[in-house]
Amino acid sequence: MTEKDPGAGGGSAAEPRTDVTAGGDVLAAPAAPEGREELEVVEVRTGMFGAHGSGDTSGFGGLVRPVTRPLATPRPYGGWYDEVVDVLAEVLAEGGTAFDTAVEGVVVDPPAGSGARTELTIHVRPEHIVAVCQALRDDQDLRFELSLGVSGVHYPGDVGRELHAVYHLMSITHGRSLRLEVTVPDSYPHIPTTTTVYPTNDWHERETWDFFGIVFDGHPALARIAMPDDWPGHPQRKDYPLGGIPVEYKGATVPPPDQRRSYS
Repeated sequence: MTEKDPGAGGGSAAEPRTDVTAGGDVLAAPAAPEGREELEVVEVRTGMFGAHGSGDTSGFGGLVRPVTRPLATPRPYGGWYDEVVDVLAEVLAEGGTAFDTAVEGVVVDPPAGSGARTELTIHVRPEHIVAVCQALRDDQDLRFELSLGVSGVHYPGDVGRELHAVYHLMSITHGRSLRLEVTVPDSYPHIPTTTTVYPTNDWHERETWDFFGIVFDGHPALARIAMPDDWPGHPQRKDYPLGGIPVEYKGATVPPPDQRRSYS
């Protein structure tokens, strides 16, 4: 979780960075909280809903928001989070895998003590996702026996980590929930399937492949689930054209949304 983004620039934690610009204006990244590492800017988003330079009068078109990579949270995490992480580390070690080898970092957001409901996210390296899921499901002190699904996220500016697969797990036994997150590069978007541990992830992995292009190796039937088999590209990626593509129905052609009307 401390890997530096080549495009993030430098600077000290005591001062906000000003190495990111938007529309020619210098944009400062948020300063890191006292005693914590500097926030890494992954990308800068301008406007709303992908629209730029429109006649928008709501003010949304002028939004400028830096997107930062979450930092690993220092111990103690608070509540039952420490217990779960400790037991997971113990189970992985018994299987011959060091915790730091399988896990990139642990993030509790918002930080404990903020007064808000916190969430535990464990960032797992792709090659270890199955072992981590197996440990979380089978150990009696963990028993995260329910997977609520797999979803994808695309961060084009997160160089070398553009595609994120997110797994939401729940322990019915202990009344707990956590999140696993795996990142892979655009150049090699492969993650082992988790259907051997959570069979209900079958359709969720197919949907994530369909919309984001993440390949789940070992999946029993990785095929499109929502789009036609011959559909080009993966339509929920941020680099997918907003206008879509022309679609034919019984000889008629429906143009992309941005070509259906003309305004005077």
